[in-house]
Amino acid sequence: MDNTFEIGKIKVGLKGEFFVIAGPCVIEDEDVCLEVAEFLAQIQKEAGVKCIFKASFDKANRTSIQSFRGPGMAKGLEVLDGVRSRTGLPILTDVHETSQAEPVGEVADCLQVPAFLCRQTDLLVACGRTGKPVNIKKGQFVSPEEMKNAVSKMHAVGNDKVLLTERGTFFGYNRLVNDMTSIPAMQKLGCPVVFDATHSTQRPGGLGNASAGAPELAPVLAKAAVAAGANAVFMEIHPQPETALCDAASMLPLSVVKDLIVTCKKIFELVKR
Repeated sequence: MDNTFEIGKIKVGLKGEFFVIAGPCVIEDEDVCLEVAEFLAQIQKEAGVKCIFKASFDKANRTSIQSFRGPGMAKGLEVLDGVRSRTGLPILTDVHETSQAEPVGEVADCLQVPAFLCRQTDLLVACGRTGKPVNIKKGQFVSPEEMKNAVSKMHAVGNDKVLLTERGTFFGYNRLVNDMTSIPAMQKLGCPVVFDATHSTQRPGGLGNASAGAPELAPVLAKAAVAAGANAVFMEIHPQPETALCDAASMLPLSVVKDLIVTCKKIFELVKR
C-alpha cells in the first residue's frame, strides 16, 4: 500500500519526490524564522529540492522548567502563517495537546506528533481528524514495527496522510543509536519515512539540565539514511546554533546545509534508479 498525498506542492509517498523538512527547533522570533525560511526557499530554487519549514510554537518536553519553550500557540501560528506568505514554503509544527490540533490544522500544512507522544491515542486521533498530513515521530522507546499501532489510529479516523520519522533509539543513558533497517521496516506500513538527522545525534539529558549533541555526525547519518531508502530528511538548522534557545547542542549551521541537501538528493536519485 502506498498512499500518495501532497504537503503544499510536494508529492509525498513511497514513490514520491525527495524533500527536506528543516528550520529552527523553536520559534525564537519572526526574524530568525524568516531568515531560515528564505534561506530554504533559495536552496529549493537552486538545488531543485522542495523544502518544508519547521519550527515549534511550544516545546513542552524541555529537560528543565527554566528552558525557553516558545511564544505559545497564538503568536506562533501568526509567525508561521507569515513565513508561508513570505516564502511560499509549506509549514510543519508540533502538536502536544488535543486542544491544539484543530487550530494548528487551520494554519499548518502538516502536523507533527513528537516522539515522546507517539502512543497518545487521543492526540493522534485529534491530529488525524483535522484531515491534514501528520508526521508521527517514532518514539525512542518503541520498535519500528510497533509504529503500526500509531498508523492504525490515524486510519481509524479516516486519515491515511501519514509520515513516520526515525529519530534514534535509546541505548543506555544519554545515548541514542540509529538502526537504518527501521526505514524499510516502517515503509512496509505503507508510509513514507523521514530521517531526523539532527535529533539522532542528541545525547538526551547529557548536559544535566539540557540535551547534549554531536551535530558534526548529522551529515553522516543523513547520507546513510537516504542510502537506506529514506524518503526525506529532517534537520534543525539555525543561523547561529551556539546562541539558539533550544537544541543548541545538536543544530546545524546554515553554512553546511545546502551541500548536504544536494548530496542527499544525488544519493536519493541513485538509490531510486
